[in-house]
Amino acid sequence: MKVLALETSCDETSAAVVRDGRVLANVVSSQIALHAEYGGVVPELATREHLRNLMPVAQAALREAAVTPASLDAVAATRGPGLPSALLVGLRAAQAVAFALGKPFLGVHHHEAHLYSPWIGGEPPCADFTAFQPNVSLVVSGGHTLLVLVEAELRHRLLGSTVDDAAGECFDKVAKLIGLPYPGGPALDRLAQEGNARAFDFPRPMLSDPDDDFSFSGLKTSVRYFLRDHQEILDDGNRLRDLCASVQSAIVDVLVGKTIKAARRCGVRCVTASGGVTCNSSLRAELVAACQRDGFTPRLAERAFCTDNAAMVGVLAERKLTSGVAPSDLDEEIQPSWAL
Repeated sequence: MKVLALETSCDETSAAVVRDGRVLANVVSSQIALHAEYGGVVPELATREHLRNLMPVAQAALREAAVTPASLDAVAATRGPGLPSALLVGLRAAQAVAFALGKPFLGVHHHEAHLYSPWIGGEPPCADFTAFQPNVSLVVSGGHTLLVLVEAELRHRLLGSTVDDAAGECFDKVAKLIGLPYPGGPALDRLAQEGNARAFDFPRPMLSDPDDDFSFSGLKTSVRYFLRDHQEILDDGNRLRDLCASVQSAIVDVLVGKTIKAARRCGVRCVTASGGVTCNSSLRAELVAACQRDGFTPRLAERAFCTDNAAMVGVLAERKLTSGVAPSDLDEEIQPSWAL
């Protein structure tokens, strides 16, 4: 089966071609430079860029995969959650292509697609996914922080989510308080690598709570008050790096601690992680180390598939269709707040 997939849930326009569990092409057009001026994603601008870029990106993916539209077996797109106007661009385009070609269409849940991104590329290939079931999966980005128990292929149960700010949002807003350029998370990570993570003590919200939910708004507020009382740190390069390392350590401790605790309780052998924040160097290192200490097999999405991409949408769509899931209606609507 060959699937063309489109992803336009936020500020990256992506198209991918997937065949039999293998990604033949995954093209992403990023809008970081456009939104940097505003310090965050502007939905109206993101939508215009999707309209401008979607056709060239899709054509590039087909060329790279050496696949013609007529040879496609199905078309898929992200249905939600995400920015409403941005989602609409990709969904309607995919539905139009499916209608024109007379092929089945499938609307895909963005978060569910992230659950499958750790199995794209590398060894074992994604076809061996079933050997690692069940697993506990951390999905963490600027818009969401989730813990999910993947009980079997296409069967999962949400364990916990954020009650306020997502981890990536905390990274970005703390970076903005410090004066780092957008996107702030990667910039903070680079500085943190040269700092002392024990220099300053920040709270680890909900780390000791018995549930699997997250909260990062209090940590962000703690940093705000800390900077109010220690403005001089912003002019001291060494202490600024220590601050970045200390904040990053607090966020990572919560993410890793709650993930490992959930994995122990659920009795799984494998822990996976995906989403944009999984690009963070400290999170990757600490999660792998914690898994090895506790005897879990770690499986982290490759950095290229951590951020929003159409490859994961195509992989999930193909799995669903080959497993007998019915195609979506060609007039189905977006679901901007679609719960996992």
